Amino acid sequence: MDSRTVALIRTTFKAVAAEEGGPEKLARSFYAILFTDYPQVRDFFPAALDAQRDRLVKAIAYVVDRLEEPDKLLPFLAQLGRDHRKYGVVAEHYAAVGKSLKSAMQAYAGTEMWTDEVDRAWDEGLGVIASTMISAAEQEGTPPVWTGTVIEHREVLRNLAIVRLQLDQPMQYAAGQYMSVQIPSRPRMWRYLSPAIPANASGELEFHIRGVTGGWVSPAMVGHTRVGEKWLIGSPLGGLGVPRDTRRKMLMIGCGTGIAPLRAQLMAMTARRSNPKVDLFVGGHYPCDLYDLEILSQLARANKWLTVNPVTESNENPWWHFADSEEPGELPGLQPRRVGQIGKIVVGFGPWADLDVQIVGSPSMVQTTKFRLMAAGTPTQNIRHDPLF
Repeated sequence: MDSRTVALIRTTFKAVAAEEGGPEKLARSFYAILFTDYPQVRDFFPAALDAQRDRLVKAIAYVVDRLEEPDKLLPFLAQLGRDHRKYGVVAEHYAAVGKSLKSAMQAYAGTEMWTDEVDRAWDEGLGVIASTMISAAEQEGTPPVWTGTVIEHREVLRNLAIVRLQLDQPMQYAAGQYMSVQIPSRPRMWRYLSPAIPANASGELEFHIRGVTGGWVSPAMVGHTRVGEKWLIGSPLGGLGVPRDTRRKMLMIGCGTGIAPLRAQLMAMTARRSNPKVDLFVGGHYPCDLYDLEILSQLARANKWLTVNPVTESNENPWWHFADSEEPGELPGLQPRRVGQIGKIVVGFGPWADLDVQIVGSPSMVQTTKFRLMAAGTPTQNIRHDPLF
């Protein structure tokens, strides 16, 4: 796509999204058109579409913002195409989605903005997206979905559990990637989780899951998972991973269960002959949120290139936490725990301008920490995180 085409797509989308209630109206209109004109696709979606509508607009915004970066956008779309095989989608479904999205956009943009040139630009953009996803799906030789049997479910906090699964066949993924997961009690409700261990020949996965208050899926994963039940796992996604250049130092920042993809990378790095120096900052609201410090302590003691810095926003545990566990500061191999907002703490240890930086956590934590690092001199291109949707 040339710059003119990209500009037309971006301008019309941002004009619609900037209106009051625009993103929600666009998503509602899209699904209404899609299900009316193509009722056969309704079975691909969950009964409740609230989360799906929000994710749709964020995904479109993510793609639109990267239309001029094909080296980043096309691999992302290819991963999505491979992942969407789990739904059983084929080329005609992509055409239905594209036509419905364009119709919804046209309805809200209005005749004055939606010119013939804009119409052609959207046709070209949607064509690139669909063809990239379809091609990747057709060329992929791995299963569209894996089945995993729960072999361990352990609640480590009131709202956080560690779940281990045995896959029906091994899955190859890069440490740091994530994948979509569906549990039997929530059909058609896929959620993204990151393995906390590298890929292995025995086909085991380990997920760290925090229950989101009011959520449909995560509370069920934390509180109601039973050993023996079958989960479905989609294709691996994401671009996080250990750089091949072992000379470049790394900064890793993770909050809560965001430690999972970082820990998986650290475990993978232990099998390499040489590694860069890694500074890991792991954060939580309370000391008890640093639930994985024992494993990190073992990694730090065994690998001199790793420095682990615990950070909490509060110095005391909440009233509901009664676990008689060892305080994080007492574990060997760790730096003293610091109290404060993790972004401020990390920036105070800088500068980090020349490092490869990875941030994992909630969207607000990732954005806040990223902006603090950028303001302190870290180039944007040095900072990596997964899409925030």
